[in-house]
Amino acid sequence: MKKGLGLSESRALIAVVCPTGIGKTDLSIELATEFSGEVISADSRQIYRGLDIGTAKVSRPAQRQVPHNLIDITTPDEPITLAQYQTLSYRAIDDVLARG
Repeated sequence: MKKGLGLSESRALIAVVCPTGIGKTDLSIELATEFSGEVISADSRQIYRGLDIGTAKVSRPAQRQVPHNLIDITTPDEPITLAQYQTLSYRAIDDVLARG
């Protein structure tokens, strides 16, 4: 982490942002393993239970290897707004950081 960002080492965040199908999941698991972290999904479809096909949802074994947040949190018939998702995301970030 670069110095001078105003974040302590324990509060560092890494965002993996790139096109679909390029390997974000594998990289996120590798990074979380390397830094003893967790994954907070920002995928707009993986929040839905039952939408496993077509979303490349992370496998159950991978989810057991590294904790994943904001996956399977609602059903397709219960839409979630951006504001709700943002609240959940900030809460997940705070929870992960609180766990160190």
